[in-house]
Amino acid sequence: MSFIRFLMLLTLIVWIGGIIFFAFIEAPTLFSVLPTIKLAGDVVSASLNKLHWTGLFCGLIFLIASLLYNWQKHEQLKLFTLDYVFVVLMLLMTAHSQFGISPRMRELRPAMQSTDTSASNHAQRAEFDRLHAWSTRLEGGILLLGLGVVFLTARRFDGAPSR
Repeated sequence: MSFIRFLMLLTLIVWIGGIIFFAFIEAPTLFSVLPTIKLAGDVVSASLNKLHWTGLFCGLIFLIASLLYNWQKHEQLKLFTLDYVFVVLMLLMTAHSQFGISPRMRELRPAMQSTDTSASNHAQRAEFDRLHAWSTRLEGGILLLGLGVVFLTARRFDGAPSR
């Protein structure tokens, strides 16, 4: 039972901690210390790709470990508890960002470095900015839901004896 609880907590620490590190430390630092925005964008894009894959893996492991935890405690398997709903929403949001938003942003990134001032370039920059705003909102939503899962998980372990 202790190992399953450990896995549940570890997956949340890695996923939520990764988002916090990325959003509040890595991305701002890269854009302030690297010599070009293109270089900072390249690193942020690669890091976000890894962060998304990490989140997808951690979310799945959390769900499996959580179900095992309930099973070992001989509790009825309830798939629609708030923590499961939050994690599924986090997974869906991460998948949308990884497979929907990020690929399109990568396609549009060359327009960000272009000195072209044509209307089509302006439209591409506007689309990139719109997608970036959605990406930021999704990551913020994932973070808030993740903090909710941390709270619900901690509450779930209240009074649960370690084995």
